[in-house]
Amino acid sequence: MPAQYVSRYEARVDLVRKTLRELSDLDGKTAQEVAVRVVHVLDHLPETIR
Repeated sequence: MPAQYVSRYEARVDLVRKTLRELSDLDGKTAQEVAVRVVHVLDHLPETIR
């Protein structure tokens, strides 16, 4: 069975979602929504701030 492709974006969202679930009482849907927003913000920060 070939490995399923997961984009780097999807991997980052998944990492943030799992972290939110571990450290808070957020449900899966809410954690996913917040994770997408967090990754979006991080992706749009200027290099000088990162």
